[in-house]
Amino acid sequence: MNPIENPQVLPASFFTGRPTTTIAADLLGKLLLYNSPAGQVGGYIVEAEAYLGTLDPGAHAFAGRHGKANDPLYGAPGTVYIYAIRGFYAFDVVTQAADEPQGILIRAIQPAIGEDLMLRNRPRGGFELTSGPGKLMQAFGIHDTAMNYQPLTESNLKICRDFAKTPATIQQGERIGVRIGKDWQDNFRYVVKGNPYVSKIRKRETDLENDGWLN
Repeated sequence: MNPIENPQVLPASFFTGRPTTTIAADLLGKLLLYNSPAGQVGGYIVEAEAYLGTLDPGAHAFAGRHGKANDPLYGAPGTVYIYAIRGFYAFDVVTQAADEPQGILIRAIQPAIGEDLMLRNRPRGGFELTSGPGKLMQAFGIHDTAMNYQPLTESNLKICRDFAKTPATIQQGERIGVRIGKDWQDNFRYVVKGNPYVSKIRKRETDLENDGWLN
């Protein structure tokens, strides 16, 4: 796919007024773009995890935690929230109204634009290129939190409402690396079933013919 000029970006209204879990499922197949200093990169979202705010033991805002590091999470719906964890960066998009700190972690994409540039940023070919939140950010060349607080409609990070693909099957499961009570572990991770870029997918579960898409 060629670089996209003037993409139609998902509005703030997409990220509020519905459960965060529903929004996470609806993000699958949407095109995530980054207009980097070296050129445009992007791909289709194939994995997303919902985090449900102050009641969710796995969330950064659990029990009302609120400090400088997670302050963007308390912003308006559609706000960029980037954070460092275990030596890499991860990208969340804020959901729900301001001061209701819920969000969605974009865990993996299927590359579609600027793959050569992504390979220069992260020289790991094949499905390893963007099959995890840290890998994705490395491939995009994002190594800081400078875009925090920016609305997606104005940021160099964008999620498009056009050019979307349709998953054949959306699969729910446990969030990765979230070691908490079972009630908050299951069914908050959404993936395009069979897509080979889903993190930690088993080879026998991949759909190498259609990559898990209907279109």
